[in-house]
Amino acid sequence: MERRSFLGALTAASLGVALESSLTEFARAQNTAQFGASLSGRAAKMREFPQNSTVILVHGAWADGYCWSNIILPLERCGLKVICVPIPLTSLTNDATALSWALERTSGPVVLVGHAYSGAVIAAVREDRVKSLVYVAALAPDEGETVSKVFYRDAPHPEAPKLAPDSHGFISMPEDGFRRAVAHKASVDQTNIASAVQRPIAVQCIQEPAPAPLWKSKPSWFLIAEEDRRPSISWRIGWAQRFSRIVWTTHPCIQNRRS
Repeated sequence: MERRSFLGALTAASLGVALESSLTEFARAQNTAQFGASLSGRAAKMREFPQNSTVILVHGAWADGYCWSNIILPLERCGLKVICVPIPLTSLTNDATALSWALERTSGPVVLVGHAYSGAVIAAVREDRVKSLVYVAALAPDEGETVSKVFYRDAPHPEAPKLAPDSHGFISMPEDGFRRAVAHKASVDQTNIASAVQRPIAVQCIQEPAPAPLWKSKPSWFLIAEEDRRPSISWRIGWAQRFSRIVWTTHPCIQNRRS
């Protein structure tokens, strides 16, 4: 959960605004006052965004749009319109369709931001107004690959929970999965709430072959959360090399480097 607050800097850069390379340095971990204060303090400088610019945030499995709540207002203070798309988590095609419908609500340039599973979703849409993609510890399957093939390519983290579909073809996160792997830096209250409100993901989402990915034709940023426990760091480094820019992060600050 903490890592999602880094998007303020990343989305600003990916919109192509003429900002200094230190833009990412003022992003702070979720739930810290420094992050919101820093973004607010630089709002005037960052209002150079093209008119009607929109950041669309797409949640991953077991979540909904509220998981982005801590960065919505800071991004809006920077002059950006923000939409958190509720995807159904029923298939990759259905989820990409839901994202496409959300794109219809916008009129200017768009940056798509995905976390975890939704990295596959943001790469599956087709819209000329999408200017770039931001991957926050997200999956990036290539054409013909499935999310499950990418996710299980490497050995899982020792704390990663065992997942299995129910009789209806949906996968839920075990009660201790949020505490041990998904949000192991969050408080007990936060992980308990996340577990209680989780939205299961359909097996079809992770078994459907991906279309030609948008990240091959659009500038893209990949955030590597070094303490993420799903999947291994070596896997994420390998995939991140394909992207225009890589951002490494450990708590509480992030560092920017070009690939």
